[in-house]
Amino acid sequence: MSQFKGFSQAGLDFLQNVCIYNSREWFTKNRAIYDNELVKPFRLLVEQLAPEMLKIDQWFETKPAIGKTLSRINRDTRFSKDKSLYRDRLWLTFKRPSKDWKESPCFFFEMDPYGYRYGLGYYCVPKQTMDILREEINQDHEKFLQMAKCVKKPFKLVGESYKRPLVKDLPPKIANWYNRKDLAALASSDHIEDMFSEKLVDTLSKGFKQLTPLYDYLLKVEIIKHIPTL
Repeated sequence: MSQFKGFSQAGLDFLQNVCIYNSREWFTKNRAIYDNELVKPFRLLVEQLAPEMLKIDQWFETKPAIGKTLSRINRDTRFSKDKSLYRDRLWLTFKRPSKDWKESPCFFFEMDPYGYRYGLGYYCVPKQTMDILREEINQDHEKFLQMAKCVKKPFKLVGESYKRPLVKDLPPKIANWYNRKDLAALASSDHIEDMFSEKLVDTLSKGFKQLTPLYDYLLKVEIIKHIPTL
């Protein structure tokens, strides 16, 4: 079985050139670089991460395929003002299969020509779901804060917040989560050389494992969300 050895400068150059030559003709001419220097190592990276990710959640999609765990480079331009055909960034995800994965907790790694980022995202979450999260927080502040300790270096909490506090006088550590419209635990780096190393597997595996308590907490919210109401 082939092992992930890191990405290459040729792969990053390809992504950088996407911004310059964004056309079907250019992409077709350089398709072999995309397949060999980006898709192939991304598939190997998913394969090596999969066993540890299945320990976090046995229902994760782990097939190393575009549209499953790997992003498409083609952009959907139907509803966008930006009509460029191809993305200059690629990513992988570990998530449970669902109709709209953006509404579910999702582990991810994303790279572009200038750096990389990884973590656990809870993006595009409906307000009703975030309200359930807030109800869970209110059930036991101390239990929540114990869980939230997993969001520490190299990760930081990010996401859009309401301009006005939803509840006044909450402790700052609680309010930082409570007032979010969506959230993610995000680590980012501009150390390009990290992407050229096989050590990236260990970095991602260790980081995702660190965030498992947060994933489990959000998964509970997802379970509550799908309980039928009487």
